Amino acid sequence: MTRRVAFAPLAVCAGLLAGCMVGPKYSQPPVPAAPAYSEQPPKSFTESPGWKAAQPADATLRLDWWRIFGIPELDGLEEQVNPSNQTLKAAEARFREARALIRLNRAGLFPTISTTPSVSTNRYSVNKPSGTVPGDFGDYVLPVDVNYELDAWGRVRRSIAAAREETQASAGDLETIRLSLHAEMAIDYFEMRSLDAQKQLLDATLVAYQKALELTQNRFDGGLSARTEVAEARTQLETTRAQDIGVGVDRATFQHAIAILAGRNPENLSLPPIPLETAPPVIPVGVPSQLLERRPDIAAAERRTAEANEQIGIARAAFFPTLMLTAIGGFEGGTPVNWLVWPSRFWAVGPSMAETLFDAGRRRAISESAAASYDEAVANYRQAALSAFQQVEDSLATLRVLEEQAKAQRVAVEAAQESLALSLNRYKGGLVTYLEVIAAQSIALQNQATEVDILRRRMEASVLLIKALGGGWDTSKLPPV
Repeated sequence: MTRRVAFAPLAVCAGLLAGCMVGPKYSQPPVPAAPAYSEQPPKSFTESPGWKAAQPADATLRLDWWRIFGIPELDGLEEQVNPSNQTLKAAEARFREARALIRLNRAGLFPTISTTPSVSTNRYSVNKPSGTVPGDFGDYVLPVDVNYELDAWGRVRRSIAAAREETQASAGDLETIRLSLHAEMAIDYFEMRSLDAQKQLLDATLVAYQKALELTQNRFDGGLSARTEVAEARTQLETTRAQDIGVGVDRATFQHAIAILAGRNPENLSLPPIPLETAPPVIPVGVPSQLLERRPDIAAAERRTAEANEQIGIARAAFFPTLMLTAIGGFEGGTPVNWLVWPSRFWAVGPSMAETLFDAGRRRAISESAAASYDEAVANYRQAALSAFQQVEDSLATLRVLEEQAKAQRVAVEAAQESLALSLNRYKGGLVTYLEVIAAQSIALQNQATEVDILRRRMEASVLLIKALGGGWDTSKLPPV
């Protein structure tokens, strides 16, 4: 009863101290966001350049956002990224590592119990300057040590909170990498299909150029044209044939990149040619303030800001004394017979305090470093948000401009084809030389290739817009820890 009364004030003090936490309380740094993006889509849905302002009834982007393009082959390739991509597996391992650190820091809330049993045979020196009797003796010890640090200033609790915030930041990093890999898969796929479209165009052009060569050859055989025109037609044909063959190099490169993203060896993936003809989908776009909740990289930056705030509290706790409760007990005897009997018991219990009296400014330097790290984290968070706003605006502007360019390019293609047809008719009638036909052929091919490239850029801009919007992710998907 006397011991209980003696320890009662200590227990009360320990409970009160355990409720203290030094350091600043965290609040999310404000990031100014405009009420709307400067790039606004046309009011008419039919004139939309690939996006529209999201309405409450609109379906938002899903995590499997690639299905919005309506290409089953692309869907199948994207579904192989999550289970097979090695870069993603490495990111998942880093997340698991961060999550394990929560348990590591949480262990600081509990006492450490250890034991170091020992059995030894000893002999005192005859010449030992003490009152002990020389001779042999045994020492059998079974101790149990209990050490517990009172979290008086919140160091342990802030360490746990910092580990939780780092885990959520790692989860944001994981989702950022996942989104980037899926976007890269889609972009590489559209690049490859664009090359298929270019090859289809070049194949069709080769057929037309072969017929033009036969025409010039027949006119030469009939004495209606010079041999130079035959050479010019053959040069045009063979130059285009070389260009057609060269497309295969780039296509193979993108097919290999797709295989690696899917976690497969390049030789195990073969995709038959399919020209790109899909029109860009209409993508619902929210308001800038929503972007802060939809981008995993912004969420990761915000969580690291919170973690840096916890580090300030941990650094400040070092200015206060460390309070420990220590207990030791066990059995000690001289022989195995009297080792574990009740009279051989021993114990000791009591508090201790450790305080650094002089460290030449080390703790102050650590505290200042933590404050500077917090300021850096805040700046990184705000910069991540600004970069996200820019990426969305860039993608919206690109889609708008490319839509206008695609319309103008379609008119240019039709005009070039009409010009080529007229030039061929004039050549057949002997009104012009073949140089005019070559010029018209080159212009027509260049305009058709440009049209294919614009479609590719529109599809890639759609992917980049989805990526800039977060790909259907939001902060509610951060793991609870």
